Amino acid sequence: MKIPFLDLASPYEELKAELDEAYARFMRSGWYILGKEVVSFEEEYAAYCGTEFCVGVGNGLEALHLILRACGIGPGHEVIVPSNTYIATWLAVSHAGAVPVPVEPDPRTYNIDPARIEAAITPLTRAILPVHLYGQPAEMEPIMKIAGEYGLKVIEDAAQAQGACYRGRRSGSLGHAAGHSFYPGKNLGAFGDAGAVTTNDAELAGRVRGLRNYGSRKKYYNDCKGFNSRLDELQAAFLRVKLARLDEWNRRRKDLAGFYLNSLAGIPDLTLPFVPDWADPVWHIFVVRHPDRDLLAQRLAEAGIGTLIHYPVPPHLSGAFADGNDANRKLPIAENLAATVLSLPMGPHLMRRNAEQVAGALREIIC
Repeated sequence: MKIPFLDLASPYEELKAELDEAYARFMRSGWYILGKEVVSFEEEYAAYCGTEFCVGVGNGLEALHLILRACGIGPGHEVIVPSNTYIATWLAVSHAGAVPVPVEPDPRTYNIDPARIEAAITPLTRAILPVHLYGQPAEMEPIMKIAGEYGLKVIEDAAQAQGACYRGRRSGSLGHAAGHSFYPGKNLGAFGDAGAVTTNDAELAGRVRGLRNYGSRKKYYNDCKGFNSRLDELQAAFLRVKLARLDEWNRRRKDLAGFYLNSLAGIPDLTLPFVPDWADPVWHIFVVRHPDRDLLAQRLAEAGIGTLIHYPVPPHLSGAFADGNDANRKLPIAENLAATVLSLPMGPHLMRRNAEQVAGALREIIC
């Protein structure tokens, strides 16, 4: 039996009746952009995250970009970012006109290391942009403390961590604002591109609402040079259905992660995820490390098991940032992670028997 890395068809089968009803409700409404579905989802998702405001936007990259713009961050400014992340985090900073300044991760958690942040701060620094990578929250308390001392904004990249908690508080409520992605493969995934901004700052939320809609808060009255980045009304209707199941589906992921952690323990040269006491991850991805990662992935593929690499090229080595300075090109922890990480099958619709096949194959290949 072939085991895909992620099953994107089963969510529809499980929620077919509710999703079909949401589609019919949307079609009958006669209002297809920024209507009642978006407003309702914004209210429901803000309540879920524990924030006062949510603003639906086109995707996760634009969520981060619009936050930066709304904070007045642009040319001549620097933003501290993780060296180990998907390139969208860096692109958001570049699109705002600012410069991403990479900081290496904690080798245990793979998230940005708070102990390394202060050394990267300069008079040009305006914000810190931690990523809750792979569904595990970054260590936010020391990050917020540093930001407070230097007068910096903290913008969470919560694209992979819907429902994850740091010391009992959900991602998206831990900084001054947060960008969320609802790309189909996320824990809360749409059936296309979608994103959101969450915050407790009313002024910031208002600025993002204007920026997402051509710089206009009132039709035909444009206060600034904005963008077209609006959460689609149909995707909002679908997301409302899936949001009601998010905690249940995250529990399924946690059960699978627990199985993997127990059954893969002790395999030579296989590094398993580390979870600090203060973190309650939602296991967007289950990432292991192995020195012969590429061969391991090949052998698993031959056994019919799908895997992915998150991510094979760190942003500072990508063509997109080929013009970066030499300092940005010496990030050995990120480079080592890129050469050794491998993501195993994970998702709320992965059957336990399939996870057992994955674990068995890994033991057979490595041991």
